[in-house]
Amino acid sequence: MKPNKSNLSTLKQICQLIPPHIVNKLAKKHGIKTRKFSSWSHVVSLLYTQLSHALSLNDVCDGLHYHSSALFQIRGATAPKRNTFSNANRTRNAAMAEDLFWEVLKSLQSQLPSFGLDKQNSNFPQRFKRAVYAVDSTTIQLVAHCLNWAKHRRRKAAAKCHMQLNLQTFLPSYAIVKEANTHDSTEAKEMCATIKDGEIVVFDKAYVDFKHLYHLDTRGVNWVTRSKDNMTYDIIEERSSKGNVISDQLIKLNGVSTEKHYPKVLRLITANVEVDGKMKTLKFLSNNLQWAPSSIASIYQSRWGIEVFFKQLKQNLKLADFLGHNKNAIQWQVWTALLTYVLLRFLAFRSQWPHSFSRITTLVRGVLWSYFDLSSLLKTCGTASDPPKIKAVPDQAYLPNFDKAFYGTAYV
Repeated sequence: MKPNKSNLSTLKQICQLIPPHIVNKLAKKHGIKTRKFSSWSHVVSLLYTQLSHALSLNDVCDGLHYHSSALFQIRGATAPKRNTFSNANRTRNAAMAEDLFWEVLKSLQSQLPSFGLDKQNSNFPQRFKRAVYAVDSTTIQLVAHCLNWAKHRRRKAAAKCHMQLNLQTFLPSYAIVKEANTHDSTEAKEMCATIKDGEIVVFDKAYVDFKHLYHLDTRGVNWVTRSKDNMTYDIIEERSSKGNVISDQLIKLNGVSTEKHYPKVLRLITANVEVDGKMKTLKFLSNNLQWAPSSIASIYQSRWGIEVFFKQLKQNLKLADFLGHNKNAIQWQVWTALLTYVLLRFLAFRSQWPHSFSRITTLVRGVLWSYFDLSSLLKTCGTASDPPKIKAVPDQAYLPNFDKAFYGTAYV
């Protein structure tokens, strides 16, 4: 079965998901004035950078110039010269890219309200009816040229993307892109400001700040995190436990500052959970005193979804090589990477794409200037099964002749 042909290139079909009035409206809002290289051409060029995985400014400009006639069909977009593109990334307000991301996401969700509620989120514990958010960050390594604004360590530069991810839809709901030299806990208040009464937020212990956690509790927000190793407390009540739950305790903090910042009773669950295929003993902390211990452990385990999100973003889109070195250029590229992710996720959802995100990025990259109907293409290619997973023979160096006895032959 062959995909249907189209009068539109693949890149044009993707760009058409962006409402036509939004870019000019946001450019005007942020005071971006252009002459030859329009704001729309700038956005299309950055989307092409992500989708084609171009390695440099020259790669982007050469690729767009070669396909200039097809590019012009995308609402009159034009190919930039190298210096023009570099200057636009460096000087045009990157807040426009941030606003564009949220506007497009809002538009996509209005087109398909069920966007994101697909089977790829089937590992999420469905018994929770209220929204569940994971808050975490990922570090984006930069070159030494960025040391003047993004110094991370003595000779290293890095930016950090703080993300609030809706674990039911697997879509971002809040994000901050800034230098990596601030601790995660300092961003916690802003990251959780939009979470409503009765909703749930889960984060790792890097975001633990008891003053902020108490503020969340007073707002009616349920939270789950890991306890820090140096946390001191008094046990108020021991509850019964079973299965993988080692202990279920009500505690009260007794540290000099922690007792002052969080005067209420907390829940401390110690349980054996599977991490990377191995059972580990972990301690979970929560302000909810009614949930079953297994529910608290399940909520924290669902936090792994945000790690998968960051992995998909960094491995499949252009967040390793940057086209510019100043803060503005970095932010343009990070926000357009997030925009590209959402556009591809929407196409996958609409076409009922059953495979991985990496597979759709590879497919789209190969047909970027081809004239196939994209929905038909995804449905056609989506019928092929994923390659079988290779099961490695376990290393049994400590059990002589085990492989011969188990597999019937010895591995050399």
